[in-house]
Amino acid sequence: MSFKDKTIWITGASSGIGEALAREWASRGARIILSGRDESRLSAVAENLGTDSLILPFDVRDDAAMHDAVTKATAWTGNVDVFVANAGISQRSQALKTDMQVYRDIIEIDLTAQIAATQALLPHMAERGSGNLVFISSIAGKVGVPMRTAYCAAKFGLIGYADALRAELSVKGVEVHVIAPGSVATNVSRNALAADGSKRGKSDDVIDNGIPPAEAAKTMVDAIEAGQREIIVARGMEEAMGEMRRTPDQLLDQVAGMVAAGYMEKMEADG
Repeated sequence: MSFKDKTIWITGASSGIGEALAREWASRGARIILSGRDESRLSAVAENLGTDSLILPFDVRDDAAMHDAVTKATAWTGNVDVFVANAGISQRSQALKTDMQVYRDIIEIDLTAQIAATQALLPHMAERGSGNLVFISSIAGKVGVPMRTAYCAAKFGLIGYADALRAELSVKGVEVHVIAPGSVATNVSRNALAADGSKRGKSDDVIDNGIPPAEAAKTMVDAIEAGQREIIVARGMEEAMGEMRRTPDQLLDQVAGMVAAGYMEKMEADG
């Protein structure tokens, strides 16, 4: 797969992994659509890409704005070749101390909103019979990690949605990739929600000493280019944990085979 002249749409693109992915794909000759809430930060990213780019700022929880962005994204070059569901927020708080609203907010941002955007874009890709959907989950979407119960719930859910969607789309020419990063040196910990829903405001040593975003982005794009379905980007203990919980390719093939054999049509016919 070559990304030259392809249109890549990335949510959460104003910093961190999203910004690094935009830079990596731009270096490979792709056109980039940048989305996030902060238009000025998106503009700053776009100015340094050195490629054609489009800024579509919106809050992922705003359905009307999201649908408007889908219309504009597909109209810009006539198609979206790769969509990266990257927008999200983390957590640092014990379950016993965490307000229920924190669970609702994190699950809405990290899971429900990502599903909604994907669902809005699906008809476009399915009709064309091509495209790549990329879901940025986490090692915390494969392994339950303390102080992140809401985050784990959302990221586990994102993988479940992506795996089921991959099977359904396996007969339609649309590829689905799940990425499970470990600690990457971003502001994810500073921006994480505390027990009362406030921003934590400080980082962790493991994050500060994590994989540089540019290195992580290159690994991710290389793996997508190679057609990998589940991509673990981590080091040390985090990598070992992710590999222990990796979904075997044979199982993904087995589920896709069910779809190819008419599983969905039989279910619908049976009512």
